[in-house]
Amino acid sequence: MKHVGTIVLAAALACAAPALAQDKTVEWRFSHWVPPSHPMHPSAEAWAKSIEQASGGTIKMKIFPSQQLGKAFDHYNMARDGIADVAYVNPGYEPGRFPVMGATELPFLFANAKEGSAAADVWYRKYAAKEMADVHYCLTFLHDPATVHTTKKKVVVPGDIRGMKIRPANATIARFVTLLGGNNIQASAPESRDVLEKGVADGTTFPWGSIVLFGIDKVTKYHIDSAFYVTEQVWVINKGKYEALSASQKKVIDDHCTSEWAQKLATPWATFEAEGRTKIKAEAGHEVYPLTPEQLAEWRKAAEPLQGEWAANVKKAGLDPDAVLKELRDSLAKHNSLY
Repeated sequence: MKHVGTIVLAAALACAAPALAQDKTVEWRFSHWVPPSHPMHPSAEAWAKSIEQASGGTIKMKIFPSQQLGKAFDHYNMARDGIADVAYVNPGYEPGRFPVMGATELPFLFANAKEGSAAADVWYRKYAAKEMADVHYCLTFLHDPATVHTTKKKVVVPGDIRGMKIRPANATIARFVTLLGGNNIQASAPESRDVLEKGVADGTTFPWGSIVLFGIDKVTKYHIDSAFYVTEQVWVINKGKYEALSASQKKVIDDHCTSEWAQKLATPWATFEAEGRTKIKAEAGHEVYPLTPEQLAEWRKAAEPLQGEWAANVKKAGLDPDAVLKELRDSLAKHNSLY
């Protein structure tokens, strides 16, 4: 997978312009929480390499994968507090903290992660400076549309969730589980197999390729073959470290914190996740089943209260939720990624 990510991002490396020779050399710590075998890791390596080249070697990155510097849930605060200089954040791990960004978690909104990542990043830049004021915002991208995977009970309609214990991907999906009468089991992606294997959870919401990567296919059996939701992934930078850069070094970082880079970073991961669906379908002991149009309509209906709750949170933040959501939908339509 490292080879795939490198090929997809290689063209960006050739476009790098050297920074001024007198710039002070810095080494930043880039912390993320997925394993090196995950497709995001080689994408991060390619991004860091491009920054080093464009800065004339004056901005170096040391990448710490697999929660080496801290737990997945803590990465926003780690960037804020300087534990990491660049951090990979899942805003959905912190319910209510980022109400505008929560729009990306609404089910049945994104058709894909590649163009959808560019669409989400373009849209969010207007709000990032206020909503993520503790850090320097870099970019947002998405994983490929994900679905529901369960261990013992086949889930077909929303009512099937009642009484089940589900590990949700983010705060919005957690609320959806609650609305459907299920119980949420909080666990980060790396912890998900363990809670399923021990019977602490009956199911999880996850993208396809990562089911295989994290070994969750060994403990699940039933898989809904339908795009339910995406989870936003955000890269943020410690404010002090960014502000301490020279003007030319800041430009290098700015040139790597763009919607174009968001799509480049999303592409290898999206391809990987799509391939996971094919792998699971080929494995013995798995049932991958589509929803009928009527069943899908039932799920969409069941998800409607989530938009109302999201809107209430955005109003509390002093914004017009109808305008915010329209801007997101318009950006998705412009990028051919509206569900």
